[in-house]
Amino acid sequence: MTNLSTTSKEKLGTSSNTLALLFLQLRPKQWTKNILVFAAPLFSFKVTNFHMILQSLIGFFLFCFVSGCVYILNDFVDREADRNHPEKKYRPMASGALNPYIAICVGAILLLFSLAFAFNQNIMFGVILSLYFVLNVAYSFKLKHVVIVDVMIIASGFVFRAIGGGLIINVPFTPWFIICTMLLALFLALSKRRHELSLLQRNKSAHRKVLESYSISFVDQLNSIVITGAIISYSLFTFTSGHTIYLMLTIPFVIYGIFRYIYLIHMEEKGGSPEKVLLEDKHVLVTVILYALLVFIILNYFD
Repeated sequence: MTNLSTTSKEKLGTSSNTLALLFLQLRPKQWTKNILVFAAPLFSFKVTNFHMILQSLIGFFLFCFVSGCVYILNDFVDREADRNHPEKKYRPMASGALNPYIAICVGAILLLFSLAFAFNQNIMFGVILSLYFVLNVAYSFKLKHVVIVDVMIIASGFVFRAIGGGLIINVPFTPWFIICTMLLALFLALSKRRHELSLLQRNKSAHRKVLESYSISFVDQLNSIVITGAIISYSLFTFTSGHTIYLMLTIPFVIYGIFRYIYLIHMEEKGGSPEKVLLEDKHVLVTVILYALLVFIILNYFD
């Protein structure tokens, strides 16, 4: 009886550990990227009701689950290369703590459930979520090795989140909003590449083959173009969105947030994980909170 009891406890402990590793494999710390789903209700909260809020929450978690499936697939494919990375070698599959075949099976089940539920909620949202997954699969297997295209694919994921957030609550958005989102996402993607170049400058091909086609100076030039375009696009968005002109008061917060992120990239060698910067850097976090609060006040009292 004692041996049987001990064996049962060991199995229970192993199962619990596997579930915890599977949850970590979904990278919950990166779910902050999916906050973009709430951009549409933020700028249209006057017509927002409980049903729309609930739909936005559903959209948020569906993007979290599908993006988690992408991470599972990506880590499954890259597990050998990730073992040579100074940070990614600690991921569940790369470290050997999680059986990669168990992870890929769970990911497939979660993906099918998420897409089926998305189509049941809103057909166009389901299409966007499916395209998001397909594009990221193409990235994992091929496009991540194509210079410039790789960062554009990463950026497009943010655009899909923003569009999906509007579709699931049936709220329209302006072209400037989409362009601005794309440019800001390109800035984050290029900053991620710059961070990887800084970490792996001596052995760039050991982790990502595409890093051989990049240099820090080249990425900095691209970022200069993208940042300029993003600030101009956001400025145009504030007075072409159909809301009050006072939205232009939020422009300094956007500029400061971008400048602060550039400072962290160049002076503190951060930028590899935007979600980590958002949660750990008080300046960026406070800026985001103040920005959202100011948008709420302006649209509530001046629109």
